[in-house]
Amino acid sequence: MASPASVDITVSEVPVARVLAALVADSDRRRSVRGVPTQAARFRLSELRGRLLRDRVFEDPARLLTRLKRRGLLLELPSGAGEKTFQVPYPDELRHLLLDEAERSDAPEAGPVLRVPDERAEIRSMDSEFLDRLREILRDRLEETLTFGRTFDVQKLATYLRDLFGEELYFDSLTSLLQQYALADAPLIAPTGRTTGATGFHLALFGPPGTGKTFSIDDLVRGNPRSGVPAHGLPGRNRYCGGITPVQFLRVGAAYTGRTFNFIVPEFNDWFKYRGMVEPLKLVMEQREVKWETTLGTVGPYTFRSFFSVNYNVHTAGARDYWTTIGDPNFAALEDRMLLRFHPMTRARFRAVEASAERLELGELDFALAGPIRDHLTLVHAIETGHPLVASKFPARPVRLERNLYERLREVSEKALKVTDFPKFSPRLKLRAVRLAAAATLLRYFGQATAGPLAIGPREVEFARQFYEEEIRAREGRHGRAAG
Repeated sequence: MASPASVDITVSEVPVARVLAALVADSDRRRSVRGVPTQAARFRLSELRGRLLRDRVFEDPARLLTRLKRRGLLLELPSGAGEKTFQVPYPDELRHLLLDEAERSDAPEAGPVLRVPDERAEIRSMDSEFLDRLREILRDRLEETLTFGRTFDVQKLATYLRDLFGEELYFDSLTSLLQQYALADAPLIAPTGRTTGATGFHLALFGPPGTGKTFSIDDLVRGNPRSGVPAHGLPGRNRYCGGITPVQFLRVGAAYTGRTFNFIVPEFNDWFKYRGMVEPLKLVMEQREVKWETTLGTVGPYTFRSFFSVNYNVHTAGARDYWTTIGDPNFAALEDRMLLRFHPMTRARFRAVEASAERLELGELDFALAGPIRDHLTLVHAIETGHPLVASKFPARPVRLERNLYERLREVSEKALKVTDFPKFSPRLKLRAVRLAAAATLLRYFGQATAGPLAIGPREVEFARQFYEEEIRAREGRHGRAAG
């Protein structure tokens, strides 16, 4: 085979090319027994990542691998276990091509701790996007936004999303948009008057690919012009992290010290595959001080105050038993630190995703409230975070917790406890339900006429109860309503 003249290796990919060339050479040697080839050369993606991390090369190899596949220099083999394996049809040609292009590069090989991209410029750009939208609202659409907000609540938002996506799917999108409101991190006030928390929370959708997770946390939030989905989430407050490695994220995160943004990670499971990343990621999710040390450099220390909305793709064995279908060792780390919703690919969910995709492609979904919801969300966020353009006009208001919410949630857990001596759900799940109710209460900022803290109303309590009941059922492997 005649090798292509170039695979367009960039300067930052030179170290990746050198490591890949060495791995291809080793793979080629492994396929031979006493000098006779016994199978095609192949390697696993985890092998490549392990070598890159060992050599302190932090560039993501995904783009280079994609270009090599397009040129026929790599073949991705099917795998049911989630581990990507590549076959190398022409190992000698590929190895020489990689090394030749690397040697032709005039730039020196990148060091172990690369210079962080200008993330502060990215932050300034996001701040400008938010400010532009807020100024538009105050100048052109303030009265319309206030009118919309006087009758807006979680029930109206749920009805809108249910009409779009159906009963089976709407709840994920509802939770995702409530997390956008929760990013204001408004204080939670106990009946005693003491602050006992804040509304912000991390969100994780956990389950096999194809269950509609990415649409809920990304397309609906940031918008997807190619498929005709308008943005519903906060402008300039969602940082997309597709293609970013966890090492790059840990370095970039230092630029967000003292700020609150939302980081959208479409395949969070990939981050846990990097050696040594689990503990730093736990610190980030706990919003504690982060310090990542290597033999040739240190990242941090810094304190992370932002949030995540992520997809965690995992292959499951069925839909009945929640715990036995989850074999991923990182599941507990997410459930302890995030509001986590689990989605097996059931027959009903498959049909719902299929029908929703068809309606979207046929132009039958009417996103009529996208603009008003985004304006309302932007204005409420600006108010609750004390933005100077609105601070003198609208006061930031905390959310007041009441005992009746906890009593209603306890009724749900007690019903579940009656049918088992060994519950499979954690008390932390109740705390997540409380956070959701508090976030939903922010939707009524303009609808509650009385001054002072926002009170969690019956609709928010019912919404939290529904979430709590559904998540307990998922973990217990039951269907229908919780047992009485």
